Amino acid sequence: MSKFSRRDFLKTAATFGAAIATPSLLSACGSETANETGERPIKIGFIPLTDCASVVMAHTLGYYKKYGVNVEVVKEASWANVRDKLLTGDLDAAHCLFGMPFSVYTGVGGKAASELKIAMVLNQNGQGITLSSALAKDVGYGDPSKLKALLSQRPADKPATFAATFPGGTHDLWLRYWLAAAGVDQQSVKIITIPPPQMVANMRIGEMDGFCVGEPWNGVAVKEGIGETVLATQDLWAGHPEKALVVNPSFAEKRRADLKNVMKAILEASQWLDDFNNRAEAAKVIGGQAYVNAPADVIEARLKGQYNLGATLGERTFEPSKSMVFHQAGAVNEPQRSHAIWFMAQYLRFGLVPNAPDYSAIADKLILRDLYAEVAKEMSLTVASDDLQPFTVTLDQRSFDPKSPS
Repeated sequence: MSKFSRRDFLKTAATFGAAIATPSLLSACGSETANETGERPIKIGFIPLTDCASVVMAHTLGYYKKYGVNVEVVKEASWANVRDKLLTGDLDAAHCLFGMPFSVYTGVGGKAASELKIAMVLNQNGQGITLSSALAKDVGYGDPSKLKALLSQRPADKPATFAATFPGGTHDLWLRYWLAAAGVDQQSVKIITIPPPQMVANMRIGEMDGFCVGEPWNGVAVKEGIGETVLATQDLWAGHPEKALVVNPSFAEKRRADLKNVMKAILEASQWLDDFNNRAEAAKVIGGQAYVNAPADVIEARLKGQYNLGATLGERTFEPSKSMVFHQAGAVNEPQRSHAIWFMAQYLRFGLVPNAPDYSAIADKLILRDLYAEVAKEMSLTVASDDLQPFTVTLDQRSFDPKSPS
């Protein structure tokens, strides 16, 4: 290994990440002047991931303008950055981890009792767990049963290191759930936090055994020959919530009509994205430097459910409904309290919180179901009459009843 240490790398990468998120260095996508009423533009943040597509394409396709809202789409460096800017109001809304509002409120990933609101879900499925090529060939795809034995061979003073993107976020829980299914004691491994665009570079320097992140970074690791995808999250929990449109509470209250129009624009972009004939075009747009800055062919392939898993694992193809989905007649976009309760139950299960949160009260406080129901009605979309139905997690076939989370 070169003398350029991991600490040096992370310091450099963090500086670069902050630079690319600075509006003066990166021209804001769709930046405009104040609208006719004199209100400032609505700032929506995003992280360079494939599933920012509906937020970005709503701008590119002119849907924000169609619905009369003046939107500035802003590239951010990390989820912590997004959290902080949402809390201060520097961002009005953001493409955000579904779990972040609950993580922050419960103190797992921020100052406890800080409120961020979920307006709608942006997508389901389409994340992945990638291991170093040396480890992946012995683990295989979709079956974590060999992992415990392989990790037990490590010296006690050199535990395996895995990365996720934000404490208590979706990637953190997918990783922890997979480790638990493998029977791995999570105290026996290191779980570190790395921003999504830095995952591949960290794997390359050889001090990380695996990571859980959104696309295209799993696909990029495969293309560069430094990792292989051992699980796509649709095979962990088919139809899981992934990113959400998360909003600053003051913005949601004071500019409710504007927020509804933002949601309508994103819903229309979501419909457009679920037509697979449009995914090649979407991949070219979001792959550009202003957005994800990654190879369009990698983005397109996994958007279409065509997975090159890696040199030893071969290929896997997912049917459209089991790939990354953005709308599905509105079934994707409806925020469900059952999912919120599941996330918080995992915080307790994995020791991230000392006591059971007030599941129902927190879900009610942070999910704007009434707002989504209004938008859905105006867009002629169906809303479930009961969002507290039990469901089953695919990987281990465990049933979860949100009315009895313990």
